[in-house]
Amino acid sequence: MKSRNPLVNRVALVVAAIVLTAVVSMTTTLAVSSSIEGNATAINQAGALRMGAFQLLTAASSQELTTSLLESHERKLEQTTLTRSIPTDGDHPLRQQYQRVQAHWQDTLRPELENHPVGVTPALEIATEQHVGKVDALVSMLEQRTEARIDLLHVIQIISLVFSILIALALFLDLRSRVLRPLRKLVRIATAVGEKDFSLKANLGGTDELSRLGLAFDQMTSELALSYHELESEARAKTAELERSHQALQIIHSASRTLFSNHDLCAGAVPMLQELEELLGIGPIRLYLHDKQASEPVEAITTSTPERPFYCRDHHCNACLVTPEVYDELPNDDNDGRRLLLPIRTPGLLLGTLEVWYPVEKGLSETARHLLGTLSDQLATAIFLEKQITEEQQLTLAEERAVIARELHDSLAQSLSYLKMQVARLRRLNITGEHQQTHDAILEELSTGLNSAYRQLRELLTTFRLKLDTPDLYTALRQTVDEFSGRLGQQVGLEYNLPENTLSPNEEIHILQIVREALANAVKHADATEVKVEVLFESPGVEVRILDNGKGLPGDEQPLQHYGLIIIQDRARTLGGKVSVANRDDGGVEVSMGFIPKSRHMILTQETNAG
Repeated sequence: MKSRNPLVNRVALVVAAIVLTAVVSMTTTLAVSSSIEGNATAINQAGALRMGAFQLLTAASSQELTTSLLESHERKLEQTTLTRSIPTDGDHPLRQQYQRVQAHWQDTLRPELENHPVGVTPALEIATEQHVGKVDALVSMLEQRTEARIDLLHVIQIISLVFSILIALALFLDLRSRVLRPLRKLVRIATAVGEKDFSLKANLGGTDELSRLGLAFDQMTSELALSYHELESEARAKTAELERSHQALQIIHSASRTLFSNHDLCAGAVPMLQELEELLGIGPIRLYLHDKQASEPVEAITTSTPERPFYCRDHHCNACLVTPEVYDELPNDDNDGRRLLLPIRTPGLLLGTLEVWYPVEKGLSETARHLLGTLSDQLATAIFLEKQITEEQQLTLAEERAVIARELHDSLAQSLSYLKMQVARLRRLNITGEHQQTHDAILEELSTGLNSAYRQLRELLTTFRLKLDTPDLYTALRQTVDEFSGRLGQQVGLEYNLPENTLSPNEEIHILQIVREALANAVKHADATEVKVEVLFESPGVEVRILDNGKGLPGDEQPLQHYGLIIIQDRARTLGGKVSVANRDDGGVEVSMGFIPKSRHMILTQETNAG
């Protein structure tokens, strides 16, 4: 919208007024000076007419008056320098006076001069005096008219001067009130803004350029105040975010040492993740790990859950447990939550996924995302290194057991074979007499012990070879089940749900040997048609059961001195567990053993069901 009284227009108006005043003054001065041009000559000429009248009177008295003198006087009366000063308007007094002078000359004085007798008559003197009087009146009127024009010129100049002074004064006052004062205000505002003071306002009324500039300054200071406040808020927020990032990095750095030194992922990572949740205002956080035998990622750790996770191995730890009320308040799909998925990976290998929930209204800053990315890299490195260490240890252990198996085969197995041959030779001696019965009992016991030891040695060698050729316990159990299915002539069932690496290699060897021993007894003694093996994770322990539908134990009592049972009990005690052998209600025998793993391995990744 254009201003109705802009400052430029006012200045232009003042300048125009001054110029107009000067033009009017100069124009009127020029007009007045032009109007009185020649008046002095006309006055002189009119004065000369008086002198000419007296000269004519003198010539008439001396008889020297001629027609040429009369014509000369008349030409003077009608000469241009005189008539040009006489207005052309017939009603003008000066024109009427001039006409009276001409009329008196034509009608009175000239006839008197032309017809006068010798000498000067009173009538000629009177006529001459009258003519001179009228000429004097004409001269007087010419002088008055010239003086009046000069006075008018003075008045015009005075008025122009006064008007110019008034215009200059008005311009000065207007500039002071509408230019200087607003400019001083704007300068103060600019100085205050430079000192970060945005409280001053111009509050300039009007619609001129400076008023609009003042309005723009007011808007600018308001916007600068708002922007400065926003910048200060952003700076405080950034500072707080940097402090949180620094604290988060300290937490991650401290936790990284715990992750690499503590072989329990849950115990090492959950406290650190919970500190990050509190610091960044996020959560819950869950870690899912992948395995080649699992169709979907399986939860490995969580920071908040209303129920104890199935993979929990320490039932004295309640770090991740929260009340249902608290859990319902956490961000999720049903509670205005959003989820961020971060891959846990090393180059060329996807190990798992980190799931981070955060509230929608708060969002997740880029800094927090970078921190969580760093966290996922730390977890990936820790998990990968632990996997690598575990695989190297398993390979080393397998190589050591292969050496032990060869040594057992080359030494102990040959010694047992030699002893069995010696027992067979003793049997062929056919010793008779009073010591025959004792001799036969000793040989029978010795033969039974050697056969059992030899069978156990074969089982041990078979177990070592299985662990050398198979990557995990489940595969070894599957091969064992297939082997005994062939011996039994019926399919042996297998139910297995241990998370990967729940057990150490030693614990796996003991469980595999217990299962083989129990299956060997079932195939050999139970006369069963159905045999099933169960290796189940019942947090925090592991349960191993071998069930059959055979003839069961005689008298519902377990054979305390059975070699196979003794071996099973020894292995169970090594694992910190206890073996139970009992008849089943629906027929057959159940061999069960439970223990809590003491594995130092940190990776709990999947749950595999097989049967």
